[in-house]
Amino acid sequence: MKIKKPSLSFWQIFNMNVGFLGIQFSFGLQQTAVNPIFSFLGAHHEDLPLLNLAGPVTGLIIQPIIGAISDKTWSPRWGRRKPFFLIGALIGSLCLFAFPFSPTLWFAVGLLWILDVGNNMAMEPYRAFVGDKLPNNQLSFGYQMQSLFVGAGIVLANASIFLFQDWFGTSETVTETASSIPNWLYYSFFIGAVLSVSTILWSVFKTPEIPPSEEELESINKHNALPLLDRIKTPFLEITDAIKDMPKFMWKLAAVYLFQWYALFIYWQFISPMFEESMGFDKSQALSQAAKMNTTYNISTIIFALALVPLALKWGGKKVYVSSLFLTGIAMLSIPHIQNPNMVLIPMILFGIGWAAMMGIPYSMVSKIVPQERRGVYMGILNMMIVIPMGIQTITFGPIVKNLLNNSAVNAILLGGIFFVIAGFLAFRLQEPKPIIE
Repeated sequence: MKIKKPSLSFWQIFNMNVGFLGIQFSFGLQQTAVNPIFSFLGAHHEDLPLLNLAGPVTGLIIQPIIGAISDKTWSPRWGRRKPFFLIGALIGSLCLFAFPFSPTLWFAVGLLWILDVGNNMAMEPYRAFVGDKLPNNQLSFGYQMQSLFVGAGIVLANASIFLFQDWFGTSETVTETASSIPNWLYYSFFIGAVLSVSTILWSVFKTPEIPPSEEELESINKHNALPLLDRIKTPFLEITDAIKDMPKFMWKLAAVYLFQWYALFIYWQFISPMFEESMGFDKSQALSQAAKMNTTYNISTIIFALALVPLALKWGGKKVYVSSLFLTGIAMLSIPHIQNPNMVLIPMILFGIGWAAMMGIPYSMVSKIVPQERRGVYMGILNMMIVIPMGIQTITFGPIVKNLLNNSAVNAILLGGIFFVIAGFLAFRLQEPKPIIE
């Protein structure tokens, strides 16, 4: 017998998603500050994609496995999903404290791998957590609230970068050398380390999880009674079976995600180097400008995230999602052609609308069509569709930018814009399936 989920108030949904603020602050630092740190420590343009291999690989391995394990977990005291994103937040916090002290490039790359393990361990159960708690008619609102916190966390991360650079960076030399991470960058990582844990604890203590039904509890207890080797094999079997049974909608979404997330990874890796090329900035100035760009689009995300809910209800999630991809493509295609540091922020409003839709609407659509008892593993598979394009990008884009794009960060950003337009056309193929009644 299915458990009837009560409708939650605005503040209950708000409290449920506060933990995403800390996770996304960490993600914001990865978007904006990690690649410049690699550059400070001696990395070249063509090295950046491969140095970011940690994100795709850990996401591909960690997220579906943690999703499958959490589906088979229940503790009356700690719940089903909360233990995983709490442990992930602790791992991430320790890495953020250590990151700015990286003495060499290999040390920073190693920390990124561990940080990504923690972030992925926290991220996937959080997606399933929202689906577990909310009835179908509140899923769009729940995931768009999560999208709002995505924007808020990244805004705070990027704002801290350019504000600290402005306040504390003036006394440092203008031209940076290898193995020299600016002192002003340390403070952003320290703030992220505190937020990573504190915001997760807020959601853990404010939001109780719904106990499993008798049938689910029986299945969980049966699984826990298995020999250790069988319990270890179970997540991998669950993932394999879930992929075999995956709805056609998710296969079509995977094609969209291939171009969408390939393009996003290009943007995060090359927006800072692009300003060195297009505006002649030094590394600190380029990092500060990239932080302003990312702050602007995430402020736009905060403003438009909840506004997209009634639009999705009126026109359907597909139309809003398709429009968002085209808007993001227009933004990326226009950025390299604008030479004014203030005017170049304007396209980021469109980018922010797209980011708000991308971080909410696909999760809402998928959550409605997958069974409750497999929601964790399917959210993990959905995130596999994110990290596989990122993995392809990290392996392929170094040679592409070096040999086909004249080692130009400007050309890289333009190619990313084209890929977003392609993703928009592929999204026309999506047909919103009927939701499973819970």
